Amino acid sequence: MANKLRLGIPKGSLQDATIALFERAGWHIYANGRSYFPSIDDPEIECMLIRAQEMARYVNHGVLDAGLTGIDWVVESGLQVESVTSLVYAKQSRKKVRWVLAVPEDSKFEKAEDLAGKIIATELVEVTKRYFAERNVPVQVEFSWGATEVKPPMLADAIVEVTETGSSLRANRLRIIDTVMESETHLIANRNAYNDAWKREKLECLAMMLRGAIAAQGQDIGAAVIGQAHLVQRHPAQRQAQAGTGPPHQGGAFGKARRRSVHASASIARASRTSRALSPPASWVERRISTRS
Repeated sequence: MANKLRLGIPKGSLQDATIALFERAGWHIYANGRSYFPSIDDPEIECMLIRAQEMARYVNHGVLDAGLTGIDWVVESGLQVESVTSLVYAKQSRKKVRWVLAVPEDSKFEKAEDLAGKIIATELVEVTKRYFAERNVPVQVEFSWGATEVKPPMLADAIVEVTETGSSLRANRLRIIDTVMESETHLIANRNAYNDAWKREKLECLAMMLRGAIAAQGQDIGAAVIGQAHLVQRHPAQRQAQAGTGPPHQGGAFGKARRRSVHASASIARASRTSRALSPPASWVERRISTRS
């Protein structure tokens, strides 16, 4: 039986941005409006559309080998998964999103402590409970099925909601008083799958190409080049594939990635002449996950 990587693609707000990112990295994902099993032009990958909120569960359970989801939903789930890499992109931008504590703009609430005894509506229930517990502020946290911005002041006193630009909150006359957490997309993996040599190599290749596509778009070229050089050094088969000294299909996932990434490499080369590398620090959430037992 041929090796297959079962990969979860986030359905919903991240879906189009994720498919576009794969396109820039050299993979073409074809999704129609009805099927939850989009096709991809890589015979070693099988895709399934899963809501980002549920991705960690199915990866943890082994239904999926890996998936892309926000680190907020991984933390919310409390489940153990491997973070292969972080990928800073979102629905509308290439920035991290924020989960913020917001109140009606004409209210007297100025800080979390002012909300003692109040009702907080959110989709991010467990993270919100921990946020207030750490501050010893007793509140009632209620799960929101959506349209959370419309709930204050009649259905809730405040909300914890995700935002990229804050425009939706402002449109609903809400005011941000604190940031509960920042989040970014992560490629996560099932621990058993990540311990499989073939799947780990495939995931590292996938991570490298996706990071390269983001770096090329943002002209963060040095990081992409360094990452590629690091992987080439670690994998002799990839050195042969890049040098042209091995058979056309030698090099496993990396050999195929080289052939797949001609246009991405060209973009990186062009942009590198006018850009210099940036080295963003790892987020505290990523460090936390990498150190979990």
